Amino acid sequence: MPGSHLPFSEQEYAARLEKTRRAMEERGIDILFVEDPSNMAWLTGYDGWSFYVHQGVLVFMDEEPVWWGRAQDGNGAIRTCYMNDERVLRYSDHYIQSNHHHPMENLAEVIRAFGYGDKRIGVELENYYFSAKAYLVLKEALPKAAFVDATGLVNWQRAVKSAEEIAFMRRAARISEKIIDGIVERIEPGVKKNDLVAEIYADAIRGVDDDWGEYPAIVPLLPSGSDAAAPHLTWDGRRFEEGVATFFEIAGCYRRYHVPLCRTVFLGTPPQYMLDAEKALIEGLEAGMDAARPGNRAGLVADALYGALEKAGITRDGRCGYPIGISYPPDWGERTISFRREDDTILEAGMTFHFMPGLWMADWGLEITESILIKEEGPAEALCKRPRELIVKNGRHG
Repeated sequence: MPGSHLPFSEQEYAARLEKTRRAMEERGIDILFVEDPSNMAWLTGYDGWSFYVHQGVLVFMDEEPVWWGRAQDGNGAIRTCYMNDERVLRYSDHYIQSNHHHPMENLAEVIRAFGYGDKRIGVELENYYFSAKAYLVLKEALPKAAFVDATGLVNWQRAVKSAEEIAFMRRAARISEKIIDGIVERIEPGVKKNDLVAEIYADAIRGVDDDWGEYPAIVPLLPSGSDAAAPHLTWDGRRFEEGVATFFEIAGCYRRYHVPLCRTVFLGTPPQYMLDAEKALIEGLEAGMDAARPGNRAGLVADALYGALEKAGITRDGRCGYPIGISYPPDWGERTISFRREDDTILEAGMTFHFMPGLWMADWGLEITESILIKEEGPAEALCKRPRELIVKNGRHG
């Protein structure tokens, strides 16, 4: 029987499969092997903490997908995938972390059994979960097959969110708001960072009303003072101090859909350079959101942001945003479109992004970000409804 409590309708999964098949046909792919757990979940509903072993979904042009993975995880696939039980295939534990066998040997047998041993096989080569050894073993086991780099093929089909997906992201946004509100309420000089992170997780998992939360794909990031020059530091047992800024990068997560939100809290009276940077950053955010309209290039969002920062004498380049949606560790981005000046991707209604113009200077940092939805017309919508500002506690905002 198909899995119980599926997050989406059967029509939703059918539409996703059809989009993927069209992309496969354009690339001349006969069968697609998907190992990215976000893509697996998007295509089939599979949801489990099993991505530390090899697993995946086989997508065919003319029959239902097959979930393939470790034997003990097969019961999880039966309970979470929309396909019938016979579309769940398992390999035994003697393949797990073995010096003599590899799970790709079993996958090759499965592919041959379906009649695709000499066909064009798509694989996600640039992927956290598909190792170099996995690729080499699969190629050796299927010498007559032609392998096609299908990196990002499914990811790109995820770019425009359905109404069902957007509804999930709005629920995740409410959880993000709750997390930020809890941070602002609890942070004080002398509070230990790990204690505050414990409360962040409590808010994230409890969720809002009946909308329960899940573990996010990235842990809370909260460097303080000069450490805030580094965007990806986590936490330790040190205490928050008066006269120091801390940025918080968090995300509410509902049914694996993420809505990141970053705010910076200053304990005390912030220096003028940080207030000046705040003003420029907010102007850039709002200019970028105004440029984030359907039909515009993704690069225009970066142009608008950087133009506002440059007028304030702040130099920033590179990427300042990325698409978001369904995701698993270690990343909540979709790894397709980027808000950077050279990206010519045309924005479409239903796309969702973390517009992330963090400032990481030599010895301080400032993050004020928004997760945004591209609307049918007009500027983008911020999914979270919280003041766009440097949050000052125990001091006056200049």
